[in-house]
Amino acid sequence: MFDKILIANRGEIALRVIRACREMGIRTVAVHSTADTDAMHVRMADEALCIGPPAASESYLSVPAIISACEITGAQAIHPGYGFLSENAAFVQVVEDHALSFIGPSAAHIRMMGDKITAKETMRTLGVPCVPGSEGGIEDLETARRVAGEIGFPVLVKATAGGGGRGMKLARDAGELEAAFSGARSEARSVFGNPDVYLEKYLANPRHIEIQVFGDGKGNAVHLGERDCSLQRRHQKIFEEAPAPGLSEAERARIGGICADAMARIGYAGAGTVEFLYEDGDFHFIEMNTRLQVEHPVTEEVYGVDLVREQIRVAAGEPLSFTQAELTPQGHAIEVRINAERLPDFAPRPGLVSVFHAPGGLGVRMDSALYAGYRIPPYYDSLIGKLIVHGRDRPEALARLRRALGELIVDGIDTTVPLFHALLADPEVRAGACSIHWLEDWLARNIEPEPAAPQA
Repeated sequence: MFDKILIANRGEIALRVIRACREMGIRTVAVHSTADTDAMHVRMADEALCIGPPAASESYLSVPAIISACEITGAQAIHPGYGFLSENAAFVQVVEDHALSFIGPSAAHIRMMGDKITAKETMRTLGVPCVPGSEGGIEDLETARRVAGEIGFPVLVKATAGGGGRGMKLARDAGELEAAFSGARSEARSVFGNPDVYLEKYLANPRHIEIQVFGDGKGNAVHLGERDCSLQRRHQKIFEEAPAPGLSEAERARIGGICADAMARIGYAGAGTVEFLYEDGDFHFIEMNTRLQVEHPVTEEVYGVDLVREQIRVAAGEPLSFTQAELTPQGHAIEVRINAERLPDFAPRPGLVSVFHAPGGLGVRMDSALYAGYRIPPYYDSLIGKLIVHGRDRPEALARLRRALGELIVDGIDTTVPLFHALLADPEVRAGACSIHWLEDWLARNIEPEPAAPQA
């Protein structure tokens, strides 16, 4: 087992890793930018090292700085959290070249799943159901027209290196295809440095269902059920829950078994999430995230498993601490992502937190790096906390979430908490009957943008 782990991240996920390490008796090293000198993860770690200025490209994304921090502190392994370098295969290779351990999958598996076309081809070969679409990249508009005609409109033009909705354009009919094709390629080139795109059938009203998988790298893998992440704004999840409402035990066992078998066959190591669009009883693979998910706490609450602890154990060469037969879901869990944003336009609103009070009580968990007197820097993601609740069933979890949101106090900045109060009052949210398009439609009806200021 490792004696010391460096955490190549910040905020609540860095704290999450520190807590797991502390319970395991492992010392931790926090790295930080100059903007994060007063951050909670810096205060909580056993050691802390400044690795650069506020810009992430010069600090949290600086591979030489992170490797140097390991050499200076004697850390033996790196936990990447999520975001930043967590799915960067080149970084993983550098880590291994320096005789350090990366707490996550191999560089080969990150590359395999990081390219959407390769991932889809691999999953199809492994028996995982996929969304109808092109078998490879689309290089010109004429080919795009031919493929779209074969699979039928509407279609999505998607960047092969994409994620988070970037490099993705919808063509409802043949007349929109040229603009969608050129727009997706242009955005993909700008954001990812790679203009390659592919085509995929656009499903009208699917839900977003993802399967949590875990492998030991030795041919053994399990699944820890599914999460429903259908409430999304601009392809960004804001409300996640497990188990997925309306999914039968038979469906859960079938798709979970398919995913676990696929991971075992490729020798996958660590945590991963296989994401699907689910419509009319059918699952359609869209991508795999080769890292810990932001929404991993809902799975932890339902299955009673510390996923970060398991990541560390597997990276240290130890076997999985549970079998599939030992993994039984208990109750229902929900997570809401709370951002420092101003409604109704969702503009980021960093600033000084004058008062912070986390909710508590039975079945309530608050993953956050906030504290009273902390000034949220303007350089990073606006996520400031994740409120997670667990109940014996979904109605109890919803009631607990409503109560916990009422207890949460964050003064001095704007947050998205009012949005969740409003969503919990909606009968469709309470029924768990929302597709991935539902929230955008709801926002258009219920949260009107503020009128523009008059011109001088």
